[in-house]
Amino acid sequence: MAFTGKEETDRLGSEMPWSARDVPATVHQMLTRTATAYPGNDAVSFQLESGPAARAETLKWAELTQGVTRTANLFRSLGIGPQDVVALLLPNTTETAFAVLGGMVAGIVSPINPLLEPEQIAAILRETGAKVVVTLKSFPRSDVAQKTAEAVRHAPDVQTVLEIDLNRYLSPPKSWLVPLMRPKMPGRSHVDVRQFAAELAKQPDHLTFVDDPEDRVVAFFHTGGTTGMPKIARHLASGIVYNGWLGATLLFSEEDNIMCPLPLFHVFACQVMLMGAASSGAHVVLPTPAGYRGDGVFDNFWKLCERWKITFITGVPTAFSALMQRPVDADLSTVKLAFSGSAPLPHELFRRFEEAAGVKILEGYGLTEATCLVSCNPDMGERKFGSVGVPLPYTEVRILDNSHGDLRECGVDEVGEICIASPGVFAGSTYTEAAKNADLFHYDRYLRTGDLGRLDADGYLFITGRAKDLIIRGGHNIDPAVIEEALLTHKAVAFAGAIGQPDSRAGELPCAYVELVAGADVTPEELLAHCKVHVHERAAIPKHVEILSELPKTAVGKVFKPELRKQAIKRVYDAALAEAGLDVTVQEVVDDRKRGLTARLRRGADVDDEKLVQLLGNFTRPWEWAEPKPQA
Repeated sequence: MAFTGKEETDRLGSEMPWSARDVPATVHQMLTRTATAYPGNDAVSFQLESGPAARAETLKWAELTQGVTRTANLFRSLGIGPQDVVALLLPNTTETAFAVLGGMVAGIVSPINPLLEPEQIAAILRETGAKVVVTLKSFPRSDVAQKTAEAVRHAPDVQTVLEIDLNRYLSPPKSWLVPLMRPKMPGRSHVDVRQFAAELAKQPDHLTFVDDPEDRVVAFFHTGGTTGMPKIARHLASGIVYNGWLGATLLFSEEDNIMCPLPLFHVFACQVMLMGAASSGAHVVLPTPAGYRGDGVFDNFWKLCERWKITFITGVPTAFSALMQRPVDADLSTVKLAFSGSAPLPHELFRRFEEAAGVKILEGYGLTEATCLVSCNPDMGERKFGSVGVPLPYTEVRILDNSHGDLRECGVDEVGEICIASPGVFAGSTYTEAAKNADLFHYDRYLRTGDLGRLDADGYLFITGRAKDLIIRGGHNIDPAVIEEALLTHKAVAFAGAIGQPDSRAGELPCAYVELVAGADVTPEELLAHCKVHVHERAAIPKHVEILSELPKTAVGKVFKPELRKQAIKRVYDAALAEAGLDVTVQEVVDDRKRGLTARLRRGADVDDEKLVQLLGNFTRPWEWAEPKPQA
C-alpha cells in the first residue's frame, strides 16, 4: 500500500460517503473476512523471552479467529451480554489477543494497564461495572495477579476471574521450576476463579449467539495512567472497523509483518496495529509480555526484526531513543517504515535514528477519545518535520478558537484548539460519565481534543501545545493534579503547580513549583521526599521541586502554568548548555504564534553551532537566536 498525502486522503474521502463503504459491521465479521481470505497466513506471533531464537507461538488467521470465537462463547457462558463488561489486566500474550477481540464480540472489553495501582484498577472496575476479569495466574517476577486480587476485593460487581498461566510458554527445565516458585495468593471469597485455557477448551468453534450487526459500544479504554480516576472513553464497533480500514487501505497488506512491542491496553497497539492487521491480513509480532520494557528486548530488537522479516515498526520517542543507542547488528532490508506516536518526536532523535538505522520514521497523531487515528505523515509523499501529517480519509480537522467568547475558525497557520470529527468519534457520548461529555464538542460534532495546533497552507497539522495540562512522559499521561494535591497535603505548602519540564529522553518529566505558607520553613528535598510518599504512581513523582516566593497567578487566583513552563524550559536548557560546555544561555522564552513556547538564545564568544543543534535537537521545544549571528 502507498499513502501519498492529502490528495490521496481527499480522493478516498470523496469517492463515497463512509456509510456506503463495503466494510464489516462487526469485529467478528472483520476477522471472518480476513480468515476466509488468508486462512493460512500468519496472524499473531508471541514469544515469552526476547532472544532472537527463543521459542515462539504463531497463530494463522483461521486459528486466531477460532480462538476469538471460542473466547467470545466463553464470555457469553459467564453471563456477558452486549452491554456487559469484561476487564483485562494482562500484558501482551496470545491469550490477550483472544480476550481483547473476544470481549468486543461478546460484550464490551475494558483493557486496563496492569502497571496501575490496585486502587486505580478497582476504581475502573467499579466505574465500568465489570463482571468478568481476565488476568495472569500468579507467576514469578510478576505482581499482576496480586494487584488484580487486591483490586477485585474492592469491585463487588466482579463475579468471575479467569487466569492465564504463562508457564505454558516455557520448556523444561524452566517450566518445572515455576510451580515451586509461584507466589502464594490470598483467598478471593466473592469471585469464582477459573483457568482460562481449561474453560476455553470447552467452547465450540462457531458462535453460540447472533452477531448483531447493529452498531454498539464494544470497548472501554481509559485515558492515561495516573493516580486518580482516569477518564474512560467508549469505542463503537464502527470506529474500530474504521481504524482497521485505514490501516488496510493506506499502509498494510497481507504480506506485511508488524513489530508491535507496545501494550494492547493502549489504543495505538490495539486499535491501529492489531485492527489494521485484522482488516488487512498482516502479521503482528508481540515480543515478550512487557514489550519494549521486557528483558533484553532493546538489545535483541534488530535481530528480532530480522527473524520475523519485519516491514513496519511501532514505537514511541523514548523507545526510538533507546534503539538508536544499540548497534544495527541484523539485516533490516525488509523494514519499510517506523511509526512514532503518543508524544512529540524531537528533531535530533528523528534525524539520528533514521541515520543510524536507515529506517524512515512517520509521525502521526491520535487519541483515545477518537478510537485512535487522526492524522499521519505520508510514506510516499512529503513528510514535514514537526508536523503530525495530514488528516486521514473521512477525518475532518478544524482549528477553532473561543477564547474571546465567540467561536470562530482559525486561519492558515493560526493557533487554536484542534477539534475533530470522524467515524472514530462517538459524538456526544465519548466518556462513560455524562458529566465529562459536557462542553466536549463544538457544534455537537467536533471533539475538542484539548490540544493546541495549526493547519498550514498544505493541510498539514502541527501541534503547538496542550490546552489541557497533561504531562506526557514518554507517551504516558500524568495528571498534574495528582502531584499538586499531594504537595498541598504538606502543611508548609500554600500553592502548588505541576508541569512537564523538557527532557531529552522522555519528552517531558514532571516537575513542581510551590509557594509556601507565610513563615513556613521547608526545603525542596523535604518536599520531594513528601511526594515520594504521597504520589502513589512512580512515573508521576516530580524530578524537580522548586520553591518560589510567589507563584504566578491569573486574575482569578489560579496558578498561571505557561509562566512556570517558561521557567522550566530556561532552567533545563541552561543546565544542558552548561553541561555541554557551550557558551550559550536562554535569554527568554516566548510564546510564538506558530511554534508555541520557544527558547530565545543569547550567544557567547565562540559557539560550536553543530554541537548546539545536536544538543537542543534532543528536546521537543523549539529555539531560535535572540540576535542575528555576528558576521565574520
